[in-house]
Amino acid sequence: MALNLHDANEVIGRAQSKAKELGIRVTVAVVDEGGLLVALARMDGAPPLTPQIAEAKAVGAALLHRDGASLGELAKDRPGFFSVVDRLVRVPIVPGLGSVLIRRDGGVLGAVGVSGGRPEQDLECAEAGISAA
Repeated sequence: MALNLHDANEVIGRAQSKAKELGIRVTVAVVDEGGLLVALARMDGAPPLTPQIAEAKAVGAALLHRDGASLGELAKDRPGFFSVVDRLVRVPIVPGLGSVLIRRDGGVLGAVGVSGGRPEQDLECAEAGISAA
């Protein structure tokens, strides 16, 4: 089953609700299994660069089937890999906290990326987003 717009908007809503609880303003991006954008929403007052960062976090997670923390470790261990992969994908990949995979029935449907808070807050929002996905 593919990730649809309705599902993506629900992920965004839950992530934004968590951001409100934390008192931060974020952008949430949801991409499909191929790293293509399904939905993106920037909260009023979220920093201007957050849409690009959120999408880049989500794309990396979806294409490499790893969450942001795992991508961060990979980037430390293999920086050359990221310099090459960035030229192969539509948007740069941003490793680090704030992206998680969206899974269903053992398969990867896509990923969510969040930007605008501290890395730990971005991760909290992303995890809240997929809590019922």
